[in-house]
Amino acid sequence: MALLDVSIVNVALPSIQRGLGASAGTVQWVVSGYALAFGLALVPAGRLGDALGRRSMFLIGLAAFVVTSALTGMAPTMGLLIAARLLQGVAGGMLIPQNSGLIQELFTGADRGKAFGVLGATVGLATATGPVVGGLIMAVVPGPDAWRWVFYVNVPIGLVALVLAARLVPRPTTPRGARDTHLDLVGSLLLGGGVLSLLLPLVNAETGGLTREWWLFGVAVALLVAFVRWEVRVARGGRQPLLDPRLARTPGFGFGSAIGLVYFVGFTGIWLVLALYMQDGLGYSPLRSGLAVTPFALGVAASAAVAGRLVPRFGRRLTVAGLIATTTGLAVTALLLRDGGTTAVWVTALPLLVAGLGGGMVTSPNITLTLQNVPVATAGAAGGALQTAQRIGAAIGAAVLVTVYYHLLTSRTHDYAAAVSDTLLCASGIMLAALAIAIADLVRHSQP
Repeated sequence: MALLDVSIVNVALPSIQRGLGASAGTVQWVVSGYALAFGLALVPAGRLGDALGRRSMFLIGLAAFVVTSALTGMAPTMGLLIAARLLQGVAGGMLIPQNSGLIQELFTGADRGKAFGVLGATVGLATATGPVVGGLIMAVVPGPDAWRWVFYVNVPIGLVALVLAARLVPRPTTPRGARDTHLDLVGSLLLGGGVLSLLLPLVNAETGGLTREWWLFGVAVALLVAFVRWEVRVARGGRQPLLDPRLARTPGFGFGSAIGLVYFVGFTGIWLVLALYMQDGLGYSPLRSGLAVTPFALGVAASAAVAGRLVPRFGRRLTVAGLIATTTGLAVTALLLRDGGTTAVWVTALPLLVAGLGGGMVTSPNITLTLQNVPVATAGAAGGALQTAQRIGAAIGAAVLVTVYYHLLTSRTHDYAAAVSDTLLCASGIMLAALAIAIADLVRHSQP
């Protein structure tokens, strides 16, 4: 639910704009506000789970997500809708790190790889199917308030999940008094300010915010450098930092986080660009444009769970193979779309399926390889850091690829086919950068 809500709202934005009489720039904050709050909450929420108990934090986050989903659906004005989405983003950010932390705590060896395989399949599937699910809801529910059900749908699902989690997720075996409950509030403020300064210009890029707020990138660098220095100081003082600096020396964590960031730069913006092309260029409905990219989602679902089980045997080679398949599938899709016409979308089903199969081999094994050597005591914060890297990558990707698409569309007198083709080739180039990082990690581990 938390990851689905990143993209499911895109197809409902025109309906929200009409229903609440908002401007295009204001309604964009329904998406951007959620993404910002989500990204800011990840690492502090992971540290809270490490300190206070992941099961408790998971149940609190899930209950908060159900309540804020209902509040978002009921919002009578644009201001209240954005406020509710900010709260929903915080709740989503509370949930995600507990998943990876609980897997670290409850599973070992090959079973941990299988569990991360399921998590990786969920991450890829939720990200890719958001437009499909949103389009289905908008097609099934009648009336001008159909957009509200994009949020209401979380309530029954969340209530069932809450009951199941309370019954099935084991209680912690570590005594409460044995946990380090130092929460590092200064570190949280420095990291939160740095991430906010980095993400705010990116999520505003589509409405011109990038040119107005470029100076925030300098603020982000200063705050993140101060955060690193503070965390080193806290660790040397014998207290538990928000994000342990020793994670940088943990085998696989640095390379895995870099792969996740760069992969999501190329991955996330693709779906927004394809939706714009199909709806504006081909006249597709939201549902039809969502269904057109379903082969990718099916490929991710088919490969991620299987790939998670193969990590102990093949390791980083799985990620390399997955990135090759994803890059190739996207490049072929770009070339096929260049011809234009409605039939071009259908002939891309096979290369999109190949790209999806590769994507499942990236997300699932990379989560396992990044977190498998992380100490259990810091698993929640480390999982939050990995997700933060992916959220930053997603924000950069959406801003960059949409900007590239619109620039090409304007410079080529609204040649939609050429614009989407070249944008997808740009995304393929970004995937090649992720592939280079994965190959470097593979070579490093293969050396005696």
